Amino acid sequence: MTDPGPEVISRPLARRIALAAQGFARPRPPSGQVTARDVRRVLETVGLVQIDSVNVLARSQYLPFFSRLGPYDPALLDALRDRPPRRVLEYWAHEASLVPVALWPSFQFRRDRAATEAWGGMQSVARQHPDVVAAVLAEVATRGPVTARDLEALIAHDHDRARVEWGWNWSVVKRALEHLFWAGEVTSAGRTSQFERRYAVPHRALSPADRWVVTERIPEAEQFLTLIELGARAHGIGTEQCFRDYARLRPEQARPALATLVDRGVLREVRVEGWRRTAYVHRDARRPRRVSARALLSPFDSLIWTRDRVRALFEFDYRLEIYTPAAKRVHGYYVLPFLLGDELVGRVDLKADRAAGVLRVQRLTWEPGRGGAGDRAELDAELDLMARWLTLAPPADSR
Repeated sequence: MTDPGPEVISRPLARRIALAAQGFARPRPPSGQVTARDVRRVLETVGLVQIDSVNVLARSQYLPFFSRLGPYDPALLDALRDRPPRRVLEYWAHEASLVPVALWPSFQFRRDRAATEAWGGMQSVARQHPDVVAAVLAEVATRGPVTARDLEALIAHDHDRARVEWGWNWSVVKRALEHLFWAGEVTSAGRTSQFERRYAVPHRALSPADRWVVTERIPEAEQFLTLIELGARAHGIGTEQCFRDYARLRPEQARPALATLVDRGVLREVRVEGWRRTAYVHRDARRPRRVSARALLSPFDSLIWTRDRVRALFEFDYRLEIYTPAAKRVHGYYVLPFLLGDELVGRVDLKADRAAGVLRVQRLTWEPGRGGAGDRAELDAELDLMARWLTLAPPADSR
C-alpha cells in the first residue's frame, strides 16, 4: 500500500488549531466573574508570559489575560507571583517571563551557562567585581526579599565601585543582582508597586512544598524535551523554529528533542498549505470548526512571538516599533493587533491617558478589505471593554 505521506492541513485550519492552543477558542467567563482559577488556566495554557516594563497602556504581562478572559482583577495574577505558595517565578524563558514554578528545573541548562551566555554586562561584573557579587548574594540571603535600590544603599558603603554607573543606568550592584538572577542563585519574590523586582534566595521565595524544584536535577536532554513540548502544546501546530523560539532554544538543543517527540508520537509531521518548512501537530491539539475570538493582543503576546509564524498563519506583517524613531513609525508606538474570528484584521496604537482619564486611539490601521461597519463595531466593543478594565473613559471614536 502506498504511503500517502504527511497529512495536508489548510491554512485556515492551522489558524484555528493555533488559536485554540493559545486559549482563544474558549468563551470568556461572564463579565465580573473571572476567578483565580481562570487566571491559572490561562497560565497553564500558554505556559510562559512575557514581562515588559513599558506602561503606556498596561504592563504587558497583564494584557494576555485580558485578551483571553476580558476584564479581570490584575491582583489575581500578582498573587500568583507575590504570595506564597507562589505559582510563578520570574526568569529568562522566552525573554523575561513569568514561569510556572514546576518548570524551574527545565531551565537549569540556562542557569548553568550564566558565566558564558548571560548578557555581556552580567558576565563582566562577575569577572571584574567578584567581591560585589559575593556581597550582594550575602545581603540577599540575609535580608531578602529586597530591591536593587535597597541593596545599592547598603553595599555602596563598603564598595565604592558599586556606585559606578553602566548602561541603562544600571549600577554594579544591579548588574551583580541580574547575574545572580540569571544563574539562579537569587530569584524573584514579587514586585513592588513601582514595579521593582524584589530579590530573594530561592529557598526563601518558595514554599516548603515547592523547594524541591531548586534541588531537582534532570538531564539536559530531558529539559529540552520538556521545553520543546511546551512550545508545541502552546502552539498546537508549527515548525521547529516555532517550537524552539518559545523558550529561546538553539537548533542543536531543539532538534534531538523534536525527533524524540516524533518517535514517541507526541508530535506528528504534517504539511500546511503554503508553508515551505516541515510542520508538526501536537497529538492533543484541538481542531475547532470555528473560532469566534475577539481580542486586542499585547505586542508581547505569545500568539505573535514568532513573526514568520504570524505571517505564515495570518498573512499579517507585524513589527514592534517601540524602538523605532517616531518619524519612521508606520503604525505607531504601542500597537496591538486586533483578532476577530480567526483572523488578524487590524492594528491599533493605544495609550492610557491617565491624566485625562481616557483610553486614546493614537492610530488605527485596517488590513486590506477589512474595516467595514461590522469590524468597526466589534473593535469599538472591545475598546469599551478595555477602557472599563483600565477604569478609563472609552475612545470617543475609534474609526
